[in-house]
Amino acid sequence: MKVNPIYTSNILKKGLKFAADNSALFAAGTTLFLSTAVRPLSILVTPKTNRENKEAACAKSIASSLTGYLLMYAVSKPFSRAISKINNEPRKYLKGTTINAFKKGSKSLSGSKSYMLATQIFKLGLGMIVAAPKAIVTAISVPIFMKMFNNKKQSVENKHGKNVSFSGLKDQVPKSIAKVLNNKRYQDFAIKFKDTNFPMHMVAATDIITTGTFVKSINKNTNVDIERKKPLIHNAVISTGLSILSGYFTDRLLDKPTEKFISKFKKINKNSKDLNKYIEGIKIAKPILIMGGLYYTLIPIVSTLLADRTSVRNIV
Repeated sequence: MKVNPIYTSNILKKGLKFAADNSALFAAGTTLFLSTAVRPLSILVTPKTNRENKEAACAKSIASSLTGYLLMYAVSKPFSRAISKINNEPRKYLKGTTINAFKKGSKSLSGSKSYMLATQIFKLGLGMIVAAPKAIVTAISVPIFMKMFNNKKQSVENKHGKNVSFSGLKDQVPKSIAKVLNNKRYQDFAIKFKDTNFPMHMVAATDIITTGTFVKSINKNTNVDIERKKPLIHNAVISTGLSILSGYFTDRLLDKPTEKFISKFKKINKNSKDLNKYIEGIKIAKPILIMGGLYYTLIPIVSTLLADRTSVRNIV
């Protein structure tokens, strides 16, 4: 029987493993690609829209993705390494009662839905923590990228030659995370919500925090013309609102196809030692790709058009 190569693709498996181990960075990387390569094109082809409003929206998209990725890279690495340490040596960091609580109903700790949720909250939660500072830096960066679209020469150098060293933290990060995992209330929370769409809720919450902070910051930014502020704010709010609503709807539509894909993937890769990690990656990648795909392809055209119309009406 001929097997679809996608189920055995090493590239896909590496991507899924990365999504499981570095979910926040996976989200930031997906955003970086879509917002710099896809979204500007979608915005620029929007019909009957003020060109300067298009350029402002493009500048916001690029500034947001670059700052988000750099911040997430710096913050997420020590957490992903710490959780990997716990995964590799659970008995070194976790109490026996904690392991038994998470393993209940599962053959292994790594295959436990509640344990996956408990650890993913840390990884995806980083996105929520970084959301506010990312939005503030984005608002500050927008004028710089707007000048780029206005063909003004701008030399912006990002110096990050040396890797941030977290060697001094030693075992403190995994021990701190383990302390939370060992908390009975946290375990009960993860067990209670293990079958819910928690990753999607966290992605949506991160978008709401980012947009709210951006709106507040851009309002205070004196380097952005008042005529450009309203379209930027309306574009951000409309984009986020449409993205979340359509994201939940699309996610629901893809539930059954995703379960079928997972079922077949499990059968074909049943002997893989990283099977649980791949399945976790699929569940994490799904909402990120859905929200990202909608937010950076179809929605920019609608939001840019609506933002332009509502801003003109408000200004007049």
